[in-house]
Amino acid sequence: MKKFLFKISLYIIGLITVFLFLGSYGDGNTDDNYLQFVRQGDNIIMGDSRGAQAIIPDTLEKNFPGHVFDNFSLNITYSPYGEIYLKGLKRKIKPNTKNGIFILTVDPWNVSNAKNSKSFPEEHSALNNMWFYNLNPNYEYLIKNYHKSWFLIYRDRAAQGKSNTFLHDNGWLEVTVDVSPEKVAEREMEKVTFYRDVMATSQEISPVRLKYFEETIQFLNQHGKVYLVRIPGGVKVNEIEQKYAPHFNQLMKEIAQRNHASYFDFCPLVKSYTFTDGNHLYKESGKILTKQIADSIKKVQKL
Repeated sequence: MKKFLFKISLYIIGLITVFLFLGSYGDGNTDDNYLQFVRQGDNIIMGDSRGAQAIIPDTLEKNFPGHVFDNFSLNITYSPYGEIYLKGLKRKIKPNTKNGIFILTVDPWNVSNAKNSKSFPEEHSALNNMWFYNLNPNYEYLIKNYHKSWFLIYRDRAAQGKSNTFLHDNGWLEVTVDVSPEKVAEREMEKVTFYRDVMATSQEISPVRLKYFEETIQFLNQHGKVYLVRIPGGVKVNEIEQKYAPHFNQLMKEIAQRNHASYFDFCPLVKSYTFTDGNHLYKESGKILTKQIADSIKKVQKL
């Protein structure tokens, strides 16, 4: 019996060692969210996948020396504004943060929820089951939220080459795809169909999300200054959003004014940007937009 237990213990120790080794290679290729849970930040970008892909911390840091930015935007399922996203923010932000710059990207969808529903999709997200946001490697995340073979973490590590969707250490999700007009048109057709026939018919602006959105602003006001930013979808998606929520801009202006924040709407510039799919900005346009956001913040700071 003792020999059996000894052999079992050796096997378990060996297995744990292997998993510790494999997990140590977690990086921006592991998945689109892992690196969001390895460090805290004091200048934070929030939002959904539009913000994750369009706002580039490196560009902001060039414009605001001394500030290190962390893009804490995930996607429309994981990080719409609400109680769970706010809970995650409170674990993400460094507790002693002062004079931070906080950019909250907004669109009608990340303050919406399914009609007549009392449940929220992010209840099943990593934001709701994670406790530690500043461990690297973060084995808690991998155990709870990585559902593939851990051998893939090692095989697909960034040292072997960046994936087409690569999450940088600062939280920016770099998407590298063919942006030829033909390919973009194909992807745009899918997005337009999805937002027109699914989202716009099944969703509605949620008073609960708006409540927690304002609470998020109020929480961040204790640590610095908040800026609300509307990132455009493509022309067709913008048209869908206008029909879905025609008073959205006015609503954001009122929320910003009520909570001592600033609001910037970049939808009027939609035709000057390149999109990967009619919804997300291509990374080169992301650099342009991020610089425009920085310039807008600087103007407000001078007032």
